[in-house]
Order: sequence, then C-alpha cells, then structure tokens
Amino acid sequence: MKKVILFFVLISMSLIAFGQKDIIKAQTIEVLKKQVLTDANWALQQQPITVTAQNSPRSAGGKHDFFSEADYWWPNPLNPDGPYVNRDGETNPDNFVAHRKAMIRFSEIIGALASAYQITGDEKYVKHAVLHLKAWFVNKETLMNPNLLFAQAVKGVATGRSWGIIDTIHLMEVAQGIIVMEKAKSFNREDLATIKKWFAAYTLWLNTSKPGIAEKLSKNNHSACWVMQVASFAKLCNDQLMLDSLRWRYKNVSLPHQMAVDGSFPLELARTKPYGYSIFNLDAFTMICHILSTQKDNLWEYETADGKSIYKGITYLYPYVADKSKWTLKPDVMYWNNWPVAQPFLIFGANNFNKQHWFNTWKSLDLKPSNEEVIRNVPIRHPLIWL
Repeated sequence: MKKVILFFVLISMSLIAFGQKDIIKAQTIEVLKKQVLTDANWALQQQPITVTAQNSPRSAGGKHDFFSEADYWWPNPLNPDGPYVNRDGETNPDNFVAHRKAMIRFSEIIGALASAYQITGDEKYVKHAVLHLKAWFVNKETLMNPNLLFAQAVKGVATGRSWGIIDTIHLMEVAQGIIVMEKAKSFNREDLATIKKWFAAYTLWLNTSKPGIAEKLSKNNHSACWVMQVASFAKLCNDQLMLDSLRWRYKNVSLPHQMAVDGSFPLELARTKPYGYSIFNLDAFTMICHILSTQKDNLWEYETADGKSIYKGITYLYPYVADKSKWTLKPDVMYWNNWPVAQPFLIFGANNFNKQHWFNTWKSLDLKPSNEEVIRNVPIRHPLIWL
C-alpha cells in the first residue's frame, strides 16, 4: 500500500512540475511577445552578412575563415610596433571584431525569426531565416568554413588561439532556431541536410583539432562554453554518442572541478571581472543542464558526492543578482554598471526548479541589453525557442 501511495505522490509531483513549466512558458510569452514580433519585423528587413563581407589585413586566414582578435590584448607602450601585451579584463576597442559582430547579428536574426515562428506559425519567418542560413552554411560564395583556426588572434603572438572558440557560442541560437523551424514546409530538405552537415563538421573539428581539444581541456568558463556549444550543435545533429559523452563530462569534469562546495566558481572569482564572469559561467552551466538533461539523466538534479549542483550554483549567485549591493568582492574593472541583465540562469532555473521569484527577477531586469560587451557574454537572448 505504501508503494502505491508513493507512486501516486511521485506522479502528482511530476504533474505539478510539468504544470509549473507550462506556467513559466506562458508567462514568458506574455512578457516577450510584443518584443519578439518587433524584433522579427526588424529581422525580415535584414539581408545576410557573413564573414566574407569584411576582412582584416592581419588575418592569416582566407575569405571564408572567421577571424577575430583577442579582447584583452593591447599594443605594448614600450614597444608600440611589437607584439601585443595582455591587460586582463580590459577590452581593446581597436581590435578586429567584425566577424564576431556579424555572427551575433546572425544569431539575433535567427533567434528573432524562430521565436516569431514559434508564436505565430507563420512560414514567412522561416523563409527569411533560410535565406540567412544558406548564406552562412550553403552558398559557396558566402559560407563560413567550419573551423575557428584564426579566432582571437594576437598581433605578434598567435595567428589564432583556442580561446577564440568561445566566439561561436553565438551559433547556439542559430542551431536551436533550426530545430524550432526544421519541420516547416518552407525549409528545403536538401538545404537542411547541408546545414546539419556543416554543424557536424564543426562539431568534429571542435573535438579533434588541436585548438578544439585545448579549449575542451581548459579549466574555466572556456571549457564550460565548449561543452555548452558542442551540446547545442550535437543536439541539432542528433549525435547521441556525443551528447552522452558531454553528460559524462559535466558530471565528472565540469561540475566537480569548476564549482566550489558553496556553489561559487573560484576561477571566475579570481578574475578582474569576478561578478560578470561568475554570471557568465553560471549561465553556461545552466544551459548545459537544459540542453543535455533527459528523463533518464537529469543534470538539473545531479549532485556530486560533496554536494555540488547547478541548484547550489544558482542559489549562491542569485542574491547578488537580485541585489547587487550585496556583492562582497571588488567591482569588475569594466562594465560593472552593465550587469546584471535578464540572465538565462534565472529563467531556466525558474522553469526547472519552480521558483517564481527567480522568474520575477528575470523579467524585472533588462530583457534586451544593448551594450556590446554584455551581448557578447549573453549568447542566449531568445528564451522562447528553448522552452
């Protein structure tokens, strides 16, 4: 009899959880619908701009290669024409970031169109999204090569670095947007297959190239972002073996090695921008759990032997996001006044842990940030396509 009662209790709890998720999604639509349709109308007016539209004489790559320069590297005042030097946390505004901006714009367009399609079912959004997707991944004249060999280069130091792989976190909402739209009548099957082949090729490069492996083995937010974006791309490609390996990595490497027992991220707290980096890494961990969790392997509920979990990470940082004045460390050296915004960990945490006050905090913050540095560090800006 006790087993029967327990069974019904568990079923009831599951139904309540699913009901709460529906409530959060409905509230999210209510909050975002007007902005989603406004953004989609903007996106419908935009023409594709890919990496082939602009180039830098400092790039060692070709026309189709993504190129960017490392943010925190500057000319050496003692040797102005020599190799750049590092100034952690201080962004050099003169570095080449046109390709990164084009990719962020691309993610904004696809995220907006996919969100509007999800709300309305109108195929016009899919048709225009496909135009952009083909430009980036299909058309030979404008496509981007599926690697990041020349990302975050440093003058006089490196033609490209593994750290630059973090730039493609902005392809995550492109991949998720494709998942939302792929069954639409306007999405040509052959184009879809070619696009998925591009993501499969890039996923392979991320797992087998020297830069990809180095990024995977890094110890801070870079490795978390590697897991996060590979998870997103593998999900699009239905690569179950890769998804399984990423779940293992989260439980055995990312969570135990990056999080402290109090839920903080010590490597992020040690940076010159501890507040912003802590938020950024928690967002990444949250999306890892969201993308990779299944009924059989729910990362939201996973806890290490010493008590580390995504729930503990959120509960550690939430008070400082809800009330920034409680932050006990020094302010970030740059962009201190721009954080927080409507962080992904708030809405997805609320959705999975039934925390209405987390959702309320999310909707009270800036839902559409305009600061370029903030946008660069918030790759998930269209939550409806993920819920």
